[in-house]
Amino acid sequence: MTNQKTNNDMKKIIVSVCLLLAATAINAQKTCKDGGISATMLQEIMKAQPSSTAEKALANAIAQNKIDDLAKNYRNASGMTTKFNVETPSQSIHDQKSSGRCWMFSGLNVLRANFAAAHDQKQVVDFSQAYLFFYDQLEKANLMLQGSIDNASKPIDDERVQFFFKNPINDGGTFCGVADLAEKYGLVPMQAMPETYNSDNTSRMARIISSKLREYGLELRGMVAAKKKDAAIKQRKTEMLGTIYHILALTLGEPTKEFSYTFRDSKGNAVGEAKTYTPKSFYDATVGSKLNGTFIMVMNDPRRPYHKTYEVDYDRHVYDGHNWKYLNLPMDEIAQLAIASLKDGHKMYSSYDVGKQLDRKLGYMDLDNYDYGTLFGTTFPMNKADRIATFDSGSTHAMTLTAVNLDANGKPTEWKVENSWGASYGQAGCLIMSNRWFNEYMFRLVVNKKYVPAKLQGEFDQKPVMVMPEDPLFADDL
Repeated sequence: MTNQKTNNDMKKIIVSVCLLLAATAINAQKTCKDGGISATMLQEIMKAQPSSTAEKALANAIAQNKIDDLAKNYRNASGMTTKFNVETPSQSIHDQKSSGRCWMFSGLNVLRANFAAAHDQKQVVDFSQAYLFFYDQLEKANLMLQGSIDNASKPIDDERVQFFFKNPINDGGTFCGVADLAEKYGLVPMQAMPETYNSDNTSRMARIISSKLREYGLELRGMVAAKKKDAAIKQRKTEMLGTIYHILALTLGEPTKEFSYTFRDSKGNAVGEAKTYTPKSFYDATVGSKLNGTFIMVMNDPRRPYHKTYEVDYDRHVYDGHNWKYLNLPMDEIAQLAIASLKDGHKMYSSYDVGKQLDRKLGYMDLDNYDYGTLFGTTFPMNKADRIATFDSGSTHAMTLTAVNLDANGKPTEWKVENSWGASYGQAGCLIMSNRWFNEYMFRLVVNKKYVPAKLQGEFDQKPVMVMPEDPLFADDL
């Protein structure tokens, strides 16, 4: 009898425990899945959908047409102007093709415009992008490998280590890279080192080199962990860069070391006799002096205090070069710097979120080009700071600022840039933007110091606040 009672008691306990565990599991399941789309929630979502006849017609239209074609505000194009009252001399338009080298095209546009201006527009030059790109890629490879050595004591999943391994090499950049690379390696004319298929189409080359750099980065981390001597690590890194150099030489061409060149005018007529140059002597003949120290870069980041200087750590082209350094300013002050330079006939490197509200047929950017809100029955209220913080907007494309329209009060109404998408794109290779668009989607400007007031130059020289390259505004590197 006692055994029977004990067995019954045990069964009751087991059943109670099972019921308790089942209840706990059910509650846990409810808690874990509370953030999912339940059947009830789905019903509410579906009930909220409009079901009018007009809505059905709209659904048919959107399903079978390009969104931009339906959202386009066709009346807005009438506000575009092609006449500018402050404009720098035009120059030939280049095409970056399927590459991310807009920063280099824009930077070299500025340098060749400065050369033409120094010679009263009687001499012109077209610099080779392929030449400078070769050394850009070699230097970035070294930056990745040396970064792997410098951070070898950190775990592989450390944020800074992952910065190098996630994107070992890329073809993005800023004007700071143009300055560092040109000063170090010189420049050559386009004829001395023309484009190749792989300079125009960089993605496959980049994947191959990235794979080798990741392999090499792991090897260098292993050498540091094994406490190999610094000289041995440096020698091994040099051997690795020899392989990268070979890949670049096969895909981009061996960089020219010496060449003969005759300067010409805009019509192609020779100006003077042919001379023999090296890349460094050609730099001296066309640029004439150091670029670093002659300009400042300003940005508009409404998330951060204005009139403060920021520097992007480890985000540069050349290991022994310059980090990107910016003075953060309101848009109206950036506009005044740009106007001062344009009035004196000097173009500038600048960067934008070019894909936003771009009418690709007209080459026109304005906030009202496309009405996505009305088309989809919603609104898009985020401001510039919100868009930056959430990765919805940022600097994606560099172009050369060439012209501005000023009203009777000296305020800008439209701007014009030289682009690097070929002479047939937009307005003969140029894009036009309203000042409203400019304020929302312009991010960076490089301007010669002679157009910068002393107060702003002093602010630029203050000790910078260091920010990380993972920041949304620096993620695209343009």
